[in-house]
Amino acid sequence: MKYIYPACFYPEDNGQYSVIFPDLCIATYGNNLEDAINMASDLLCEWILACKKDKEVIQEPSDVKSVKLERPNGFVNLVVGDIDFYMAKNSKSVKKTLTVPAWLNEMAEKESLNFSQILQTGLKEALNLQ
Repeated sequence: MKYIYPACFYPEDNGQYSVIFPDLCIATYGNNLEDAINMASDLLCEWILACKKDKEVIQEPSDVKSVKLERPNGFVNLVVGDIDFYMAKNSKSVKKTLTVPAWLNEMAEKESLNFSQILQTGLKEALNLQ
């Protein structure tokens, strides 16, 4: 699932960029523009996942045209938070033991079903991450 929010990017005197999400009251920075964009995307994903974990409402993004800059040297850009990609690159697998009825196991194995993938899909659905 992807989320897209406007962010204000401000070049700093030291070559870094500050990034502020006015809708979310969160901020980050990067050592250069590319790093700032990546950091902003990661921050957006972390914020979305924290909201989902805490069962908080995820605020709708403002129209990019309505965002006002705080400083004249900045610019507004849309930042994409790709939750699926973020979780895939930032998660390690954890072994779990589960129990299913023998008949269900037999049927699933005959169909060569991937238990881990089905469990992951079900958990994401139950947690509203899809």
